[in-house]
Amino acid sequence: MATSVDPEAGAPADLVELGRIVSAYGVRGWVKVQPYSADGEVLLAAKTWWLKAPLPAGRQGAFSSAVAAEVLASRPQGATIVAQLDCVPHREAAEALKGHTVWVPRADFPPSDDDEYYWVDLVGCQFFGEHEGRSVLIGIVAEVMDNGAHAVLRVGRAVQGAQGVLIPLLNARGKPVEVLVPFVRAHVHTVDIAHKRLESNWPAED
Repeated sequence: MATSVDPEAGAPADLVELGRIVSAYGVRGWVKVQPYSADGEVLLAAKTWWLKAPLPAGRQGAFSSAVAAEVLASRPQGATIVAQLDCVPHREAAEALKGHTVWVPRADFPPSDDDEYYWVDLVGCQFFGEHEGRSVLIGIVAEVMDNGAHAVLRVGRAVQGAQGVLIPLLNARGKPVEVLVPFVRAHVHTVDIAHKRLESNWPAED
């Protein structure tokens, strides 16, 4: 069910960043968006996008509050998506949106097919491997990437500390220790999104 938009209520709490406006498209005020992942079909299905503008220099990585934009039309354009928004009447307005990030509420995502998962749901999952026939925690999924053939999980190594708190593992330089795991059935055999847990046969240290 789509999330209703109440201008006085502010942005939904479950917004997920899915792409960035990279340029204007055409002469009628369309925008071109670069999706971040294979979840670009969510942008095509959404009736409302929430846009966040980058804040001035000196506050890198910071963005303004989200503003709703109704999607009047959208379609794939190569590796990008082009769209007509109700708040963009002409090309100059579209050019002014360059650098804005595009967000969609998680509640508005179309249902996924069996054995298919949205990448955003995999991030934050505990990832378990095998060691001497036992399931052993390897770490936490920090990112899902696409190498062209399949998805790849970037897992930050972690161990359980007191009271079950997960402690990230760091190398001698203080950098996080990471493992890259192909997200394919041959390695990842159980995906439990409800409990944020992935089981695999990936070699794990005890």
